[in-house]
Amino acid sequence: MRIIRDYQFVSEADRGATAAIGNFDGVHLGHLSVIEMARAAVPDAPLGIVTFEPHPREFFAPDAPPFRLMSSEARAHRLEKLGVERLYELNFNKGLASLSPLEFARDVIKNGLGLRHVVVGADFCFGKGRAGKAEDLVNFGQELGFGVTIAPLMAQEAQTVSSTAIRTALSAGDMAAAATMLGHWHRIDGPVITGEQRGRELGYPTANMSIDGLHQPVFGVYAVLVDVLEGPHKGSYHGVASLGVRPMFGENKANLESFLFDFKGDLYGTELSVALVQHLRGEEKFGSLEALITQMDADSLQARAILAAL
Repeated sequence: MRIIRDYQFVSEADRGATAAIGNFDGVHLGHLSVIEMARAAVPDAPLGIVTFEPHPREFFAPDAPPFRLMSSEARAHRLEKLGVERLYELNFNKGLASLSPLEFARDVIKNGLGLRHVVVGADFCFGKGRAGKAEDLVNFGQELGFGVTIAPLMAQEAQTVSSTAIRTALSAGDMAAAATMLGHWHRIDGPVITGEQRGRELGYPTANMSIDGLHQPVFGVYAVLVDVLEGPHKGSYHGVASLGVRPMFGENKANLESFLFDFKGDLYGTELSVALVQHLRGEEKFGSLEALITQMDADSLQARAILAAL
């Protein structure tokens, strides 16, 4: 997969694609439907995705709480696995944000990226002030010479599948509902960072990961599936993880700490993908280290049973 970040400098080899347009945060089932429609629209054209970095919501409200379901790196990795050949990850800046709907259609889609066909969701808005609607893009496409397909919104049990609905499920600790909309378990991807190493003193050495910039699921303990993506320990493991601020030790920067069952080895700096399968309990502050260890033993037993039944 090739990644193109500037629509004003696109090689001839990267033009002529059919592409789905959107933010693709989480790459959920609704996104997959749009991608498949793009793949089918012009089967002999390269399959592309047009998205934006930073997310427009981050650009317009940089101080708002983190909301993203995945980083740009995790999104790119997921899209590549789905067979996307061109990722047009456009730099969302003041210039791009100021384009009118017609200018976006003409300067970005037609002249810049040279797309043959685009697919957008029925709720797609574009151009300055989100003034352009999906139907407007159809009209612009007819004038400028590119095809447009409007994909209907996907719903499950009367609920629209959306990144917002997935965030709501994660905040409520309903991992199963989030997974139903995503089409896979919600995952947190990233490198293992150096922690306080208290876990190994307690008999539970953990792989710590930052969740900076990401939507925070409900804090607490989870049964997890851990994929080690590289290195000598590459593979899949069962485990238990703590997501939160570690109130037992007076810390307040949230992160994810995963204990891999039946694992021995050094994972510092290694890229992991941690799937949150089931929320076991909320975050607690215990009266003693002994009480904490007793609860961690119980959490591990419960997680092992849950994951063994998958």
